[in-house]
Amino acid sequence: MQVCQQACQPSGEDRVSSKKPSTLSEAIRFVFRRQLPLETETAIFILISAADIFMTWILLSTGGFVESNPVARYFLETWGKKGFVGFKMLSVTVVCVIAQIVALQKPELARRILNFGSVVVLLVVLYSVSLLLRS
Repeated sequence: MQVCQQACQPSGEDRVSSKKPSTLSEAIRFVFRRQLPLETETAIFILISAADIFMTWILLSTGGFVESNPVARYFLETWGKKGFVGFKMLSVTVVCVIAQIVALQKPELARRILNFGSVVVLLVVLYSVSLLLRS
């Protein structure tokens, strides 16, 4: 019984401190004190999404291509390439945050969301590469 009580007690590092962080480094350590669920899947999704942003930027820079997503095109036409990139990054962030929230209750569903998103965006990247090679 005592072994379980000792093993089940959180260590000093695992306990949530009520003390507010006083420096930036303490604040960063406070926020990232635990590993996020599905870090690998999230990182893969972010990397593939970054490749999508990069490929879209290259295709748009050649002048022979237009953005086919009407929402992304609106941001591109209204705020230029920086607004477009901001929109894309915001979209990636929203998907990642939703997946992390879902992972708290249903980790397998969150894993499927991220894996599905990664496959879809990877297909878009591969299509973009094929367009670039044909031009």
